[in-house]
Amino acid sequence: MKTYRLAPSLLSADFTELGSQIDLLKSLGVRALHCDIMDGDFVPSISFGMPVLKSIRKRTDLYLDAHLMVTEPDRYIDAFVEAGADGITVHAEACRHLDRTVQHIKACGKKAAVALNPATSLVAVEDILPELDMVLIMSVNPGFGGQSYIPYCTDKIRRLRALADQKHPELSIQVDGGVNRKTLAEVLAAGADDIVAGSAVFGGNIAENVAFFRDAFRQAEAKEKA
Repeated sequence: MKTYRLAPSLLSADFTELGSQIDLLKSLGVRALHCDIMDGDFVPSISFGMPVLKSIRKRTDLYLDAHLMVTEPDRYIDAFVEAGADGITVHAEACRHLDRTVQHIKACGKKAAVALNPATSLVAVEDILPELDMVLIMSVNPGFGGQSYIPYCTDKIRRLRALADQKHPELSIQVDGGVNRKTLAEVLAAGADDIVAGSAVFGGNIAENVAFFRDAFRQAEAKEKA
């Protein structure tokens, strides 16, 4: 049975209240934080890097999921490991030698994941799937928060789950982009178990928003047991 996880995207947090919001999330049962690292090259935006992640690490023992939306991410893996990342996600589109980069992450003792942009085929990870802890399906084009979910990504999640069931049943499938109260049930039904949410968590009442995700996870677990 899947273990569902919510990974709030700190990109949508209030950075003037970041520490207290992280503490609140932990008190609400959140186990992971999604850290969107953007370089202004692979994606249009620039977000934050190693110093901020290192400060977050000092504040909390929650799992830090470093999503590197950067060109040639292999250059930065050691630095993000040193900063305190627990898992590192790289984009297949940004890696010249994807297997080498994945093995670099694993050699550092960290969880290795590969992200695929909406238009990138699952073929990009099919051969390397058994080496991965997680695949991240981007359900928006990366670079900005608050975008709408791209509908065709649901079938992509479903096909990845079927592929993983054949090659690597323990693979976690993360989905990032436009997952909210309207789209969550669809994403979970397709086979995702790890949900990144930014504005859907930090917009409005954080406690109520987290409770919504946790209730949806319980319902999905109940369906699996039935």
